[in-house]
Amino acid sequence: MALSDIAIRNAKPGEKDARLFDGGGMYLLIKPSGAKWWRLKYRHGGKSKLLSLGVYPETSLKQAREERDKARELLRQGIDPSAARKRDKQAQQADLENAFKAVAKEWHGKQSARWEASHAARVLTSLEKNVFPDLGAVPVKEVTAQSLLCVLRKIEARGAHETAGWVLQRCSAVFRYAIVTGRCSHNPADALKGALTPQKVTHRPAMTAADLPEFMELLDAYQGQRQTVLAIRLLMLTWVRTGELRGARWEEFDLEAAEWRIPAERMKMREPHIVPLSRQALETLAELRALNGAYALVFPGVKLSQPISENTVLYALYRMGYHSRATGHGFRATASTILNEMGHAPDVIERQLAHAERNKVRAAYNRAQYLPERRKLMQAWADYLDGLKSGAKIIPIRKAR
Repeated sequence: MALSDIAIRNAKPGEKDARLFDGGGMYLLIKPSGAKWWRLKYRHGGKSKLLSLGVYPETSLKQAREERDKARELLRQGIDPSAARKRDKQAQQADLENAFKAVAKEWHGKQSARWEASHAARVLTSLEKNVFPDLGAVPVKEVTAQSLLCVLRKIEARGAHETAGWVLQRCSAVFRYAIVTGRCSHNPADALKGALTPQKVTHRPAMTAADLPEFMELLDAYQGQRQTVLAIRLLMLTWVRTGELRGARWEEFDLEAAEWRIPAERMKMREPHIVPLSRQALETLAELRALNGAYALVFPGVKLSQPISENTVLYALYRMGYHSRATGHGFRATASTILNEMGHAPDVIERQLAHAERNKVRAAYNRAQYLPERRKLMQAWADYLDGLKSGAKIIPIRKAR
């Protein structure tokens, strides 16, 4: 006789497994623990097999019968239901692994090893916020240019045009990664070149040579924390990025050799960088050593194990009235502009700025060949700044030879 819901509910467990048959090979297995499992007994390829159809009451009698009928239809077609279920699970797993979100996270994990932690976090956050809600579950090979454009249009509708451009670049990189790993055959982002609203490029504010004399006076007169003044001074004397300065550790400095060796993991381009230290930079570090020499960090924050805030320099510039004309990063542009206008070798300046060199052979040559030139250049630059601070007439820096 076929089973009924009342019979199933009233069935009590015994000391051994019990079976209540429904027909067509399906039965309810009742364990001594009280658990009730739907099973289908069938034969395929001359062998007797079992297929699980679910657990009662999560899977009702009606649902179990529907699963039984599906399995028996497969059998009529010569297909093993167990093998078909396994293939379906594998296909589902493949869909999960090949979804845009999964591929994007895999790409991000590969790239983040060469990125600063803050940049890696920004990249992932931009995808999580802007792309994953709409395209995250879509197989990467099924994402179309039109669906990607819809995502970008939503970003533009918020007025975040620059973000839309960055998101397009990052999605394009994800698709390129998917292509080389065999998950898709084309990059839909390529079709969107020129589709976004063009935006006027705004560069970070940077001081000019005419601004420097007044700024040097204001910096000397600044009434904030002394280490903030010294941080700004060291930025101007070394041309490092603000993040590289904030994370500086005493172990990175060889004061006898007058060198600051920044390890690759703290550099934007993930290559180690040597900063020649001028006499003025060494004097600045000596004052910092007296203030913070007991700590591992050159610029410890409120929590001594963590560096000063990324806004520390910006706040000081704001108090000096220079926030609209300068940023911590802008000191690099100021030095580069002035020195290039004075006719100094661009390769030497670029190497000191630690900009990426696409040609690896040339990059290795630059690291070895330009260090003496950079020492002369950085000392000349420091002397130039000293001359401005003392009120001397602004004169061109003698070229480093």
